[in-house]
Amino acid sequence: MKRRGAAPCGDVCMCQTILPAHSDHRGELSSGQLLKWMDATACLAAEKHAGVSCVTASMDDIQFEEAARVGQIITIKAKVNRAFKTSMEVGIKVTVQDVLTDVEKVVSEAYATYVAKPAGAGKIELEPVILLSKEDHLEHTLAIERRRIRLGYEQVFKNLMQESNNEDIFEVQDAVSTDLTHVQSIELVQPPHANHHGNTFGGQIMAWMETVASISASRLCRSYPVLKSVNMFKFWGPSVVGDRLVFNAIVNNTFQNSVEVGVRVEAYNCEEWIKNQARHINSAFLIFNNVNEKGELLTFPRIKPTTKDSIRRYHGAIARRRIRLARKCMLSTKDDKPSDPWETSNQAFMSYSNIAALTHLAAKQGWEITTSLDDIKIWTHEEGDVLSLKVEMQVKIPSHVAFSLLSDFTLRQEWDTHFLTCEVLQAVSEDEKIYYVTSPPMTGHKPRDFVILVSERQSCKPSEPYMVAVKSVTLTSMPPSPEYCRSKILCAGFNIYSDSNSSCTVCYFNQVTSGVMPYLAANLTGSSKSIEHTALECIKFLELKGSNSLLKADF
Repeated sequence: MKRRGAAPCGDVCMCQTILPAHSDHRGELSSGQLLKWMDATACLAAEKHAGVSCVTASMDDIQFEEAARVGQIITIKAKVNRAFKTSMEVGIKVTVQDVLTDVEKVVSEAYATYVAKPAGAGKIELEPVILLSKEDHLEHTLAIERRRIRLGYEQVFKNLMQESNNEDIFEVQDAVSTDLTHVQSIELVQPPHANHHGNTFGGQIMAWMETVASISASRLCRSYPVLKSVNMFKFWGPSVVGDRLVFNAIVNNTFQNSVEVGVRVEAYNCEEWIKNQARHINSAFLIFNNVNEKGELLTFPRIKPTTKDSIRRYHGAIARRRIRLARKCMLSTKDDKPSDPWETSNQAFMSYSNIAALTHLAAKQGWEITTSLDDIKIWTHEEGDVLSLKVEMQVKIPSHVAFSLLSDFTLRQEWDTHFLTCEVLQAVSEDEKIYYVTSPPMTGHKPRDFVILVSERQSCKPSEPYMVAVKSVTLTSMPPSPEYCRSKILCAGFNIYSDSNSSCTVCYFNQVTSGVMPYLAANLTGSSKSIEHTALECIKFLELKGSNSLLKADF
């Protein structure tokens, strides 16, 4: 059964004045209350699109950037970014406004997954989201990448756990046993805690989890900890009105100014309660800071794992922290940061940032055309100190053939004179490869070399492009050589759009670095035609190779 979305993107907005009943002892909005509001708003957005009841499947890592205080106005906006078969990604943005100063700040941004649950045992297939703006298209494209991260998280975590298990646990004097931080709480699910189908609201469970986790952390620091982030709430099963929910929280590890608390939730109906047969319905890991009255970070005591299970949780916290730090590094937008190191902890986030950077660059407004030929157009874009280049080429071969040829960088030197050599260093997956590239020297300079990650993405539907994204990375096995000048690609790649069964538009993008600037400057002043020449060679290469591959396919 198919169900049409109720409105484009399923936008929902909730505004609420923060009252004392919503706050903690500091007069700040309780994190548990905020999680309830975020889940309720996102669920309404999901149901607006699906037209049926929806339940929370998971909520991605949540970062809390600002505190909201009593008397301020909290605004939560949620919209469906992309609908898959029976699930949806909902983007959530939380801001706080001070009514006296009219200053507005971002509190948190998050992504949640909801599953459509129609009445009865049937399933529905969701209609695609109607995209109305550039932002809608951007989030729609990146939703696929975020889904890849969710699906690959467990494997990344397992790999890091193997590495972490090899590390020793350092004995620290006066370390606190993790057993002293264990907290258990039991809640009875009543009608106000559930939706109209009797299923417990995901946000209510999150709020209860935050409460027990906060108590656990406070037993370690002997003060009132502040929730700073959450490592993915994931719901393994439902609970309903009448269930007893048992929450177990314990500190897993401490990291100077932060502590990770793990929370496990089990559900029992009346019969299961008597027989002690638990249903594991949820787990999450909450990160707290310890601050004094001036807002200064305080150090947490070190903990001492005493059992096999606590040692496992100790190492698991280390692995999750590595993933958090990798994500923070990958999603940084600073142009002057060094090339990202390719490590187990950051592979998924690096692939995401590679595709996301190209998607953002292609979606920018204000491109200005500088050259227009028959099959080639050259555009530039200026934003502050950042200059970007776009080369648009009309090619007479199908888009999937152009994608196949352009995604194989070992073929690049056949048409691009800036590529002297190119070899595959690491085939990470079918969609990701790391290459080592050398480039001929400019007058008076050493030849240049690059270590680049190339991420390929097939077109999911006719209106979406094939993508080949490129960025520089750092490999410990390929350090800089004195013979070459190690250069950097911030963001580059191809978007390939299908025009017909036999033609396509290829758009090449490059966020200009110092290495590319001389070529672009020479083209803009008219003293060189190297960009036009390279584009023409690219078209010739694609049409010749593409025609040959199509002829072979016919035979």
